[in-house]
Amino acid sequence: MVMGEVSIRKPKWLKTKVPVGKAYLDVREIVEKNNLHTICTSGHCPNIAECWGNGTATLMILGDICTRSCKFCNVKTGKPLPANWEEPERVANSIKKMGVKHCVITSVDRDDLEDGGAEIWALTIQRIKKVNPKTTIEALIPDFNGNAKLIQKIIDARPEVISHNLETVKRITPIVRSKARYELSLKVVKFISEAGVRSKSGIMVGIGETEEEVYETMYDLRAVGCEVFTIGQYLQPTKRHLAVKEFITPELFEKYRKTGIEKGFRYVESSPLVRSSYHAEKHVI
Repeated sequence: MVMGEVSIRKPKWLKTKVPVGKAYLDVREIVEKNNLHTICTSGHCPNIAECWGNGTATLMILGDICTRSCKFCNVKTGKPLPANWEEPERVANSIKKMGVKHCVITSVDRDDLEDGGAEIWALTIQRIKKVNPKTTIEALIPDFNGNAKLIQKIIDARPEVISHNLETVKRITPIVRSKARYELSLKVVKFISEAGVRSKSGIMVGIGETEEEVYETMYDLRAVGCEVFTIGQYLQPTKRHLAVKEFITPELFEKYRKTGIEKGFRYVESSPLVRSSYHAEKHVI
């Protein structure tokens, strides 16, 4: 079903340059040779050259087929392949070859697995730390259906940052996310915060939310101890996905950033091209 085409033209501040540079090309070659899944490429991230060039990469584990079908996401949906228990070692060795200083590990949702993939999540983080002791890690996790024991497995693997995205404001959540719930995601962030790990979350804007709803989301996240907050412009991946309602101006993004800092976030990344892993290396400090 077609969700509606974008009827407004992209503004000039959303135009990006073609990725170039030796560091970017070297990382791309390693990713392709080792058959790695990256959200940088599958999500068509506009910051891919900057991040890879600066020694930061976002790798996606547990395959590239998600069991959920959120209306904003361009990751494939369907029946995933069985989990690959060799993946933790392969990812850790690939990160070493890339010379990555900071890595963000994320995954598709694996509702087909009894543990949601938590064991492979934990093993991957542990192997990265063993093989790359100087590399810092952010784990951008799914909600694991709110199962505290599964989330604890990730916490016990000791990544420097654990992130779980709200994706949008409360009112729009049922429209945008296929299974995840706003209150459940807040519960996940709270559990991470109370465990003493730096917690992080993010939303997209331009899909019909109001300015006041963004501030309410900030309040909700601060209430559960969230320390890092990212806000970026939603861009429609294909005509089948949710349509863009509005292109938010850089001025409003800056207003959001300042308000977030005033509300007590340690870091706020807020601009049109921001994605959840943008400047992720700074969020461990």
